[in-house]
Amino acid sequence: MRPARPLADALAERTVVLDGGLSNQLEAQGCDLSDPLWSARLLADDPSQIEAAHEAYVRAGAQVLITSSYQATYEGFAHRGVPRREATALLTRSVELARRAGERAGAGRGAGAGRGAGGGEGEPPKNPEVWIAASIGPYGAFLADGSEYRGGYGLVVKELERFHRPRVETLAAAGPDVLALETVPDVDEAEALLRAVEGCGVPVWLSYSVEGLRTRAGQPLEEAFALAAGLDQVIAVGVNCCTPADADDAVELAASVTGKPVVVYPNSGERWDAEARGWRGGTTFDPSRVRAWQTAGARLVGGCCRVGPAEIARLAGFVAEGG
Repeated sequence: MRPARPLADALAERTVVLDGGLSNQLEAQGCDLSDPLWSARLLADDPSQIEAAHEAYVRAGAQVLITSSYQATYEGFAHRGVPRREATALLTRSVELARRAGERAGAGRGAGAGRGAGGGEGEPPKNPEVWIAASIGPYGAFLADGSEYRGGYGLVVKELERFHRPRVETLAAAGPDVLALETVPDVDEAEALLRAVEGCGVPVWLSYSVEGLRTRAGQPLEEAFALAAGLDQVIAVGVNCCTPADADDAVELAASVTGKPVVVYPNSGERWDAEARGWRGGTTFDPSRVRAWQTAGARLVGGCCRVGPAEIARLAGFVAEGG
């Protein structure tokens, strides 16, 4: 069952809470993600774990669930010997698992929002609406070598569009509420993704991975946001999988350049070491930052890598207090 209204309508009225990092919650559940397919491996091997992770975020107050398809591609599955028909079924399953988790966990939440709606001050709002965002990660995610944090793969826009389109078509057909074009490292890939989703019949958000006020590939972020400014299909523009400090700087720019609601879901502030395949540094994710994000134009807020249900629950509480 879909929510009664489109996500874009909700964003026009209030701030909506995203989930946090799927991989860290799966690891907290005891899952081994040491595989090039990362969390997408569990679509075939243990889908119940993915569903449980989604449910944990809904119970924490998330109103949008991002599917486990970030690193799920036809090419990646083919490298594992998965036939194309089965790969299509697994991509479709990613949407079905999130939808089922949202329905089951959301059914236990009473209607209402705002301070005290969760039964006590500071608790996340109880809202039965749960939207599903089908994740479409960058080409670099398929490579599984950290290149999604650099961009510039040596491919032209048409080649990137050709890579993304089959997965876009399959995920759109699975019936999500929105497609999340996320962790995009450069303008070329953003252009390719926007071409690939054109005509698919599903709204999208476009979210860059950034460093300062530049994309990971080094282009000015103003130029990157401008790609989506006049596109009605794009319901939100912003950043994800960056440091919270970089997110602070980007939100106001995204709003001013595009005039659209801003989506923002940074990581914990730790940095991924692709060679050592581990996280470095300490966390700087402070859920109270959401207040400044809202003032600057953010309407879709959450967390990315290493941000778990506890942090999302606190963030949802701040959103509820703000009304």
